[in-house]
Amino acid sequence: MTDSAKAGNLLAQIPKADGKGLPPVHLWNPDFCGDIDMRIARDGTWYYLGTPIGRKPMVKLFSSIIRRDGDDYFLITPVEKVGIKVDDAPFVAVTLAVEGQGAEQVLRFTTNVEDEVVAGSEHPLRFALAEGTDEPAPYVHVRSNLEALIHRNVFYQLVDLAVSREIDGQSWLGVYSRGEFFPIGPEPV
Repeated sequence: MTDSAKAGNLLAQIPKADGKGLPPVHLWNPDFCGDIDMRIARDGTWYYLGTPIGRKPMVKLFSSIIRRDGDDYFLITPVEKVGIKVDDAPFVAVTLAVEGQGAEQVLRFTTNVEDEVVAGSEHPLRFALAEGTDEPAPYVHVRSNLEALIHRNVFYQLVDLAVSREIDGQSWLGVYSRGEFFPIGPEPV
């Protein structure tokens, strides 16, 4: 079966949205049907057969059925499971809304596919370095074991909000959201 036929079959099997949230991909265990030539670039652009998918509703539809098993990403329907490539994270947090301040501050992120998450114990922030570089790679947990890479401009907003807190005898800069402190990195001496 060609990649185009696989993608067409996959689209036909995605349950229609009923306004009650995302499809329950965590409950579906169909047979693996192989990989398709679909890739999500680090900037959040979805590609099919090497060409960007320009229709945002199509990207949102595909993003609703993505699942990560181990280090591999799949698009899942009740009857098909196809592998796709993800360069970094499947989503990008493109905006940040801040409510309140201090430990009671609330950080609300919106992704490139319009998912909204509030950082906290259910949606933690994680700060790492991009592979092979000293460039920051901040993430927010979106759902299941899927994360959004935090866009550089949004990361700078977080840095502006950073406060100092001592952890195990060392000063760390980080941000609060919903009473949780998320360390960005050690405070410069």
